[in-house]
Amino acid sequence: MKRLICISLVLLSVQFGTLAQNRGTGEVAAPSALPDTTAVKPPFELDFDLIDTEDGEGVEKPVEKPSKLSKPSRNDKYEDQHWDGVYLDTVVIKKTTTINDYSMIGVQYGAGLSMVYWNPSVSQKLDFIPYNIGIMYTRYGKMFGFMPYFGIQMGLFYTKESWTYKTTDDGQYTPYMPGTQESSAKMTVLEVPVLAHMHIDFWKMKVILNIGFYGGYRLDINRSGNIVKEEYINSFTDYNNRVDWGLKGGAGIGFVFDPIEIHIQGNYKHSFSSLYKPDYNSDVYYRYAYPANIIVSVGLHVQLTKRTGKTSKDLRKEAYDKVYGTPVLDNGRKGPVNPFQR
Repeated sequence: MKRLICISLVLLSVQFGTLAQNRGTGEVAAPSALPDTTAVKPPFELDFDLIDTEDGEGVEKPVEKPSKLSKPSRNDKYEDQHWDGVYLDTVVIKKTTTINDYSMIGVQYGAGLSMVYWNPSVSQKLDFIPYNIGIMYTRYGKMFGFMPYFGIQMGLFYTKESWTYKTTDDGQYTPYMPGTQESSAKMTVLEVPVLAHMHIDFWKMKVILNIGFYGGYRLDINRSGNIVKEEYINSFTDYNNRVDWGLKGGAGIGFVFDPIEIHIQGNYKHSFSSLYKPDYNSDVYYRYAYPANIIVSVGLHVQLTKRTGKTSKDLRKEAYDKVYGTPVLDNGRKGPVNPFQR
């Protein structure tokens, strides 16, 4: 304390001596020679804190405090930083939703129109198909690990294929099938589609696109007409093809209410399996008949795993990384610690 008092007295004596010298010479410091404290903002502000001296007395020590808080530099990303309010007000934060590799199962019901592509061609009507019902399993996955737009669909459907010849304009003649002589027929078909599935999600909706193949089996048939042979009304002939296969695809829109999804789709199915062997009626003139259906359906699907957010697998990997410091790779092995991750 005595030392502090002595220093103060010395400073006061120097100041009074300077003032006395100026009065004796008559010189006054020009205003321009004085520092302009308003023009330059100090790089820091002084604050004081008490420190201990040898004699146990407290002395105030100047401490630098930043006058303005700015965005931290990239090199100081791992140090404690203070962000000023002006900078934070200019930050734009966008919320993004990550789609997981998830799966779902659901039921699908639809109705549509059926016809047959004939060769040689025959005039026909479009038959109404009252039902197309089935169970679908969907598995979504990221292509190349980062494109969450693809998946695969498999299912089992119970549906109909049918055709009806059109009577001539004068109403005098209706064509018939050579051999069995029916003018109309309806078949029950059990089919298994395997489709490549593409989807684009936005908000609570998604755009859907499907394309792939299907295989099926024609379970029964019902023939009708004025001159149909009775023994073939409800039975297949030896030359009828009961195995069905072809191309199936369509597009639609989905409404997402996690964990429920409602899909509305329009699909087209074209068979590559003719209704009969091409040479059944003639060894010279071949005949072909390929069924086709246009179907509009509504599906109700339940998500079996989480569509968005962290899954149980993600949480286990994160917990393992925090405890052991080594991330777990997708193959189950331990991977090297990334020095740039924190």
